Amino acid sequence: MSTNDGTPTLSTDRTDELVSWHETIVANHDDDFEAAKELSTRLGAHVASTDGHAEAGGETVEFGFWTPELVEDEIPESAVELEILTPPADFDPGDTDHRAVTFQRDRVPMARAGEYHWAVVDDVRTGTRETLGSLYQLVYEDEDETEVTIQDPVSYSVPFGAFAPAEVYDVGVLDETRADRAYFEALGTDDEPVSTTEDEGLPRIDPATSMLEIHPGTATERGSLAGLAEVYEDIAAKQRADEPLEPWQRAFAGYDGIQVMPVEPLTENEEEHDFWSVESASADRLTAAVARPEMINWGYDIVVSAFSAPNPAILETGRPDELVDFIAACHDLPRPIKVVFDVALGHADNRGAELLSDRYILGPGMYGKHLDYTEPTARAIFLEMQRRKMDFGADGIRVDGAQDFTSYDPETGEMYHDDDFLAEMDRVTQEVAGTEYRPWMIYEDGRPWPREDWELASSYRALIEQHPHSFQWSPITFAHNTPALLTFWATKWWRVREVGEFGGNWLTGVANHDTVRRGTQIDPTVEFNQSPVNPYLGDDYPETLGEAYDNAASSMLFHCFLPGVPMDFVHANMRAPWGFMRDTDPTWNVKVVSDESKFLYWQVRDEDFADDRFFRRVKDLGFESREELLTFMNALSSAVGATDYDLDVMADMLSAMEQPLGDDLSASDLEAYGYAWMRDIHEFANLSHWHDAQDDERSAYRLETREFRHDRPWLLADLDEDADYFTYRHPTDGTVLYYGFRTSPDSEEQLLFAANMEGVPVDVSPEYLAADAAEDENAPAIPTDGWEPALVAPDVAESTAVELDNGDAIVWRRDP
Repeated sequence: MSTNDGTPTLSTDRTDELVSWHETIVANHDDDFEAAKELSTRLGAHVASTDGHAEAGGETVEFGFWTPELVEDEIPESAVELEILTPPADFDPGDTDHRAVTFQRDRVPMARAGEYHWAVVDDVRTGTRETLGSLYQLVYEDEDETEVTIQDPVSYSVPFGAFAPAEVYDVGVLDETRADRAYFEALGTDDEPVSTTEDEGLPRIDPATSMLEIHPGTATERGSLAGLAEVYEDIAAKQRADEPLEPWQRAFAGYDGIQVMPVEPLTENEEEHDFWSVESASADRLTAAVARPEMINWGYDIVVSAFSAPNPAILETGRPDELVDFIAACHDLPRPIKVVFDVALGHADNRGAELLSDRYILGPGMYGKHLDYTEPTARAIFLEMQRRKMDFGADGIRVDGAQDFTSYDPETGEMYHDDDFLAEMDRVTQEVAGTEYRPWMIYEDGRPWPREDWELASSYRALIEQHPHSFQWSPITFAHNTPALLTFWATKWWRVREVGEFGGNWLTGVANHDTVRRGTQIDPTVEFNQSPVNPYLGDDYPETLGEAYDNAASSMLFHCFLPGVPMDFVHANMRAPWGFMRDTDPTWNVKVVSDESKFLYWQVRDEDFADDRFFRRVKDLGFESREELLTFMNALSSAVGATDYDLDVMADMLSAMEQPLGDDLSASDLEAYGYAWMRDIHEFANLSHWHDAQDDERSAYRLETREFRHDRPWLLADLDEDADYFTYRHPTDGTVLYYGFRTSPDSEEQLLFAANMEGVPVDVSPEYLAADAAEDENAPAIPTDGWEPALVAPDVAESTAVELDNGDAIVWRRDP
C-alpha cells in the first residue's frame, strides 16, 4: 500500500501569526476564563484557509494544545514536537480486525505561548467521508529520556479510540456536504429571542412533543449509527409511500424527538482492549497494530478526552459522517425528528486521568474522577468540547446528572452545586450549515442527590427556575422508579400530581435506561421491607417487568393527558431485555455484574437461556441452565456484601459451593466471568433478536397514543387550575384509579381520561367520574353528556361505560 508522498512541514510565518493571535487574546482579557474561551476555539486540529500555502499533497492545518503539565515540569520548548502519522491512501478505518499498518511518520516543532503549544503545518492529509486523514499527537522526552505522548482532548475524530492518536478531520467539508442543510437554513431568526442581549436574534429549537430514548449500540443488529439511520430511512420511505410499518418499526416511530444515549468515546478495558499498539518505529515510519474499537457500554463511562468526537465503536465506517447521516435521516422524516445528545460531562472514568492534565481533575468522585470546573482553562475547554460535539447537528442537549456538577469551596470546606458552570453550558450556541441557533436545553437534576432524603427533598425545578426556557427530568422519570412493585402508583401519586400542576417543563414517563435497569435489580423474592411484585401485571417476572414499563394506562397518562414531554425507552417499547452493560475494567466489572444478579429473574426465561443465540460465553464456562446460573449469581451478590468486595476472598467463598467454575477459583476467574456476562447481556439485549416477538395490536395502539399527542400540542402546558382537574380515587376497593378532565385553550375540545393504574378491575363512565369529582368542592363541573371514546386501550370496549382492568385506560372527548 502506498503512503502520501507529501511531507508535512511547519509554516513558520503562519505559526508566528497564530502565536501573535494568542498573545493578543491574553493581553485583551483580564479574566483568565474569558481568554481561555477564545483560545480554546483554536485548540486541536483545524483545516486552515490555504491561500497558496499548501502543496498538492495536502492541506494547511492549525494545531493547538493546552499543556500546563509541560510548563510545570519545565520541559524545554525544543523538546516538544508534533507527530503526524499519515496512513496508506487506501486504508479502511472501519475494519474491526486487528492488523499491522505502516504510517509515514513526520515530526515538526511547536511554538510555546504561555501554557499552550501551537503550530501551523502545510501538506497534511485531512480526513473526509472517503479518506482517513493523518493522525497526530504531541510527543516529548521527559527527564528520564522516556518518550511521552499527549492526545488531543478536543479532537473531532478518534478512529482507534481516545487512547490513540486523533485524526485530522475536515469538519468544514462535513458541514458543507451534510444532507440536512436545508433543515438548519430554515430555522431562520426568532422574532422574540428568549434570553440575554448577547443572544438576540438567535432561534431556539422548540421542545419535542414526545421523545424516544435510544441506545445506539443495541438498537440494531449492526449496533451502529449507520444501522440506526437505516431504520429511520426505511420508516420515512414507508410513511411517504403510505405503507404500513412492521410492528417492531412502530417502536421507533411516532415521536418528534430522539434522545440518543452518549455517543462519546469510552474508557477501555486494558486487559481486553488494544486498538492501537505501536510495534516498531523508525525516523520516517511507524508500524502499529490497529482496529476500529469494538466495545460494549451503555455510554456513560467516558474519559472526557476526545469528548468532541463520536464514539468510533458505533461508527461502522470509522467516519464521523455517520453521526451526521443519522441526524439527517431523522430530520428527513415526513415529520422531522429532533435529535438530543445526552451529554455526560459531570464526571470522567478513572482512566481519564491517563489522558487529561491534572488541571482538569479535582480528585476522586462517585463515578471515577471529579472534574475541576473552577480551573479557568479546563472550564473553557469543557464548554468547547460541548460546542464541537453539538455542532455535529444536535437539536437539543440533555445534561446528564446535573447535580453532579459540583465544585469545592475552600472557605467553607464543602462542595457546592456549580450552577454558574451549568449556566455557561446553557449559553453555548450552535452553528450548523451557516445557521447559529440555541438548542433545546434539558437537565437531569435530582439535587440534593445523593443525600439520603433526596427523593423527598428534590424539587426537580432548580434549573428551570434559573433558566425558564429549560426542561428537567421529572421526579417520575429520575433514576429509581419501580412500577413493577405493588402500590407504586398510589405512593407516587403526590409526584404524579406535581406533573399536572407544573410539569410543562418536565420530561415525563417512567421508562428510560436507568429506570428499567433499576427494575431488574429488585429482588422479587423479598417478603418484607419492600412492596410485593404487582400480581396483576403478568404471569411471570419478565411479563410483569415488560408490562410495568409499557402499559396502556401509563402510556395514555403521559401521552394523552399530562403536561410536559413524555419520553419512552425503545427497549421498553419492545419489551426487550435491558441491563447494565459496560466493560471498563475487569475488577470493577465483577461488582457491576453482582449488582445485576436479579436480572435472571426479570429478563430471562428458561427458553431464552436455552436459545443457542444467547449466553454463549457463560455456557462455555460450564453453566447449563438458567437455574444454575441464577444460583451462582445470587451467591456472587452475597459474597460482595460479605467481603466488602474483596475479589480474592470472594473467590475462596465461591470455590466452596458447587458451581461450574471449579473448586479453586481465583480473582482472575471472577474477572473472566464478569467479562463473559457483560458480552452476553450486550448480545441478549440487541433489539434485532426481538423483532418477531412484537405484538401487532399493542404496537399499533402505542403508536396511536403518540399520534394523539401530536394532534394536540396544547397538552404540553400545565393544567389550568380553574378549568382542569386531575385526581385519583383512593384504593380502598383495591384499585388505584387516576382520572382527569382537560379543556383545550381555544375551548374547542374537552378530554376526560381514566386509567386503572394498578389493582382489580373497575367500572368507569363519564357519569361516574363527574359524580366522584362533585364531592370535591374545588373541582370544576365535569359534563356528563356528549362524550365519545377518542382512544381506548386494547381489549377495552369503545363505549361511554367501560371496565378497566389493571393497566387499562380510556380517553373520551367532546366538543363543548
